[in-house]
Amino acid sequence: MTATTDLRARQHPSCMVCSPTHPFGLRLTFTLDADGIAVGQFDCAPAFAGYAGLLHGGVISSLLDGAMTNCLFLHGQIALTARLNVRFRHPVETGMTAVVRAWIADTSRGFCQMKAELLQAGIRKASADGVFVPVQSQVTTRG
Repeated sequence: MTATTDLRARQHPSCMVCSPTHPFGLRLTFTLDADGIAVGQFDCAPAFAGYAGLLHGGVISSLLDGAMTNCLFLHGQIALTARLNVRFRHPVETGMTAVVRAWIADTSRGFCQMKAELLQAGIRKASADGVFVPVQSQVTTRG
């Protein structure tokens, strides 16, 4: 297990986007390309449809958010989503593979500004920008 895989496994063990063991999850894996962009693929199975033949918007949003989070993991950072803006440009079809990409746009002022996109057949179908707040090491939940 690499250091970044271990970071994801420790901080996100039950994530519905990237956990390899989540029983109903999307099970995405991400790698960094030469430009430092996180890249993953999703099969867009019909089980994740909203309207017939189209991927559900909530799944699209989750894919983009998960890509940004995993991009940060791959860069050795842990951060929580503070803001997520999604733009749906074209319908995402089920039964076709989608490529999800995310990158760090800026890290000034103590926040991580992120960008992501989802492509099918080379066409940008959705995009997102987000603001992520870095956390030290352990995420706690208040009751």
